[in-house]
Amino acid sequence: MTTVTIPGLPFPLTAEGSPPCEYQLKDGALILTGGAGTDLFVDPSGDGPVPDAGRLVGTPPDGDFTLASRITVDFRSTYDAGVLLLHAGERRWAKLCFEFSPQSQPTAVTVVTRQTSDDCNSFDVAARTLWLRVTRTGRAWAFHACTDGQWWRLLRYFSLGEREGGADAGHPVMVGFLAQSPAGNGCTATFDEIQLRAGAPSDLRDGS
Repeated sequence: MTTVTIPGLPFPLTAEGSPPCEYQLKDGALILTGGAGTDLFVDPSGDGPVPDAGRLVGTPPDGDFTLASRITVDFRSTYDAGVLLLHAGERRWAKLCFEFSPQSQPTAVTVVTRQTSDDCNSFDVAARTLWLRVTRTGRAWAFHACTDGQWWRLLRYFSLGEREGGADAGHPVMVGFLAQSPAGNGCTATFDEIQLRAGAPSDLRDGS
């Protein structure tokens, strides 16, 4: 099993999912390429099979933490995205995405999957770079995004239901990175200035 060590992360990442992603490290940045048709999304209508996608994930330290990264995406097709990922099983995950919308706009998007997925577009971005941040605070998670690396917008505050029943109950939540291209021939995302810090913001809604 291949493991990857990323500067700024105190735990190794493992390549999972199919088809496998391609990745390289360059000057401290992670450059990740997902293949054609790759996605993690279980349609709430119940149509279609459970999808899969190559990803790099690892087990974070115990306790509260904040993982942030600047993400630049080579957008080519609708729904191409660079993603910070929480993964706890085949039907239990969450994605914080910098995604190319059907209106051809780079967009901050969140998806939470507990058996089926939801999908929430948050705001458009006038560039191909965005800062994303994942926080664990107690039993809850928070997704933030910002355009300048300073003032963070809260996009989502939620639970993955790790303590509830179901096939994925009891699985540890893995944290990592994904590049998806559901409708295209592949997508490359660059994650740089990756940093994990212990603790969570004292106020998830004040921009800090």
